[in-house]
Amino acid sequence: MEFTMRLRKVPSVHKNEDIIANNHKIVKKRKKSGSVCKKCVCSHYQNSTFDFPPVWLELRKKSQLCDGVVKCDDGSEFKIHRAILAAVSPYFRALFTNSINRDPTEATEAKMNISGDIFQVFLDYAYTGNCIINKTNVKELLKCADQYQILDVVQLCCNFLMEELAPSNCLDILKFAGQYFCKDLIERGKLYIKHNFSRILKESYEIYNLSAQHLEDILRDDELNVKTEETVFEAIKMWINYSPVRRRTHLFTLIKCVRLGTLTYDSVQEISKWHLLEENSQCKEYLQDVQTVVGSLSQEDDVDYINNYLFRPRIPYGVLFAVGGWSAGSPTNFLETYDSRADRWLFSVDTDSSPRAYHGLCNLNEIIYMIGGFDGNEYFNTVRCFNPLDHKWSERSCMYYPRCYVSVVVHDGKIFAFGGYNGRTRMNSVERYDPEKNQWEILPPMQKQRSDASAAAVQDKIYVVGGFNGQEVMNSAEAYDTVTKQWSYIPQMNSARSGVSLIAYGNTLYAIGGFNGYTRLATGEKYTPDVSSAWSDIAEMLTPRSNFASVILDDYIFVIGGFNDRFVSGSTTINYVEYYDTDSNEWYDAASMNVSRSALSACVVHGLPNAKDYSFLRRNAVDIGPEASKNGGP
Repeated sequence: MEFTMRLRKVPSVHKNEDIIANNHKIVKKRKKSGSVCKKCVCSHYQNSTFDFPPVWLELRKKSQLCDGVVKCDDGSEFKIHRAILAAVSPYFRALFTNSINRDPTEATEAKMNISGDIFQVFLDYAYTGNCIINKTNVKELLKCADQYQILDVVQLCCNFLMEELAPSNCLDILKFAGQYFCKDLIERGKLYIKHNFSRILKESYEIYNLSAQHLEDILRDDELNVKTEETVFEAIKMWINYSPVRRRTHLFTLIKCVRLGTLTYDSVQEISKWHLLEENSQCKEYLQDVQTVVGSLSQEDDVDYINNYLFRPRIPYGVLFAVGGWSAGSPTNFLETYDSRADRWLFSVDTDSSPRAYHGLCNLNEIIYMIGGFDGNEYFNTVRCFNPLDHKWSERSCMYYPRCYVSVVVHDGKIFAFGGYNGRTRMNSVERYDPEKNQWEILPPMQKQRSDASAAAVQDKIYVVGGFNGQEVMNSAEAYDTVTKQWSYIPQMNSARSGVSLIAYGNTLYAIGGFNGYTRLATGEKYTPDVSSAWSDIAEMLTPRSNFASVILDDYIFVIGGFNDRFVSGSTTINYVEYYDTDSNEWYDAASMNVSRSALSACVVHGLPNAKDYSFLRRNAVDIGPEASKNGGP
């Protein structure tokens, strides 16, 4: 199957072996001959309007008006039109006009050190603006296109390789790109390696062929995406063990890439037991010093986490945003971000001007949407957007109906809003938002009225569970088929739950916490569509809660804040955060938010180029408090 690739806009080709690269409007502005600065050959350049007339292809097929011949290494010969080749390559222009040899007689024949198959691709592009690029020929095409200055094809090859980046090949592609000064491809490759390092360790053999310097550069980077520094140590062990006699000389330099101060004393001790470290006097002394420092630290110690490499956390790949909620008897506009690498919550000054609670929150295309909600007086149908890149809030098209206690989920590039409360009644209506059109549309209603329910998507279905219908807390659950646009019931949950959180992870649904009409719940249950016949219980949370936020971060289920009716010391809102490991079926504590709040919402944005803006490394040891906000929030 073949797809059209245009120079200005390159479509995704993740699932396709071949693409047809074309460019129907291309004539580049050439550099002056006196310039010696080499530009990136895969970067975008200015194009003037230029068409590939169909008559060119017709003349080529019939070998009419040909005025030159190209002979390739394998003996194949091609009749060509010199002017057409000269138009796509300054090399051919210089060759055929004989400006290379400064001979007044123009050349009509050329010999090329490439195969006929590769030159055939170049001819296809020269005459039609189209060329077939696939995994088999892309490297040879790029090499030869660079050699003969067919820069359009070089760029298309680079675009193809960018789309083909995977854990198994990214190191090889990066090495290859460096040979041809493909700056954009190099930058994209480096970013891919940093973001997918853990997978690369498992899937790429090329990790063993890295130079010591290249490995050190990767491991020292603040943006390296690793859950724990133990992953960095494992990478060093793998690389050293591949050729221990030759590579053990680099051990001391590499072990200093591990930010040991972020690990526990026991973890550092375990690392120090590796026999190659014990046999290296420099490493042994260094680790002893580290253990002394880490073992003697207490929570009250003043450590320069920012400037001390030993303790400095990495920049998180996924940033958790927690927005709004109910706190101290009123709605808030607090915005906090969670840095999972530092296990710290940070206030942000990027607060919205409108406090609200019981709203929906989601991330679509790196834009955070805040949908509906309640401010203590008004029930909203409005949609507010936050762009993490420029730190700005903006308005989007309103929903048809006001909705608080609304269930929100993203599926197939669109936002779905289910049920909720409009100030008068519990609703079963459903709306869908298209960001390209900036419009909402009404979808078939749910079979039950539900507010305070929760929704999640698995494959082509969206599931809605629990909630309150105005008379009772519900344990029913239903599914919306986005293909057939039909609703159907699925097995009921084991417990009625209002203010519940439903999370989809690994094609399994997890319904956690909530209020059963009598008390807040610590229980949770799971259900795998098309596999399970009923819901089954999971481990209980450390803290019972309802009306809390939940997200997937670092392959864990995080639950954030909420209501808890076991506390009688004033407010029942909590700031406790914990996370669930689906593999071990256990809950673990995480750092608490700075503010206790319920009825908040949260989402995660991955791969932000400015993730540091929302990380602990951005701060100078002192968090920004509520008094810093210009809008009355934190």
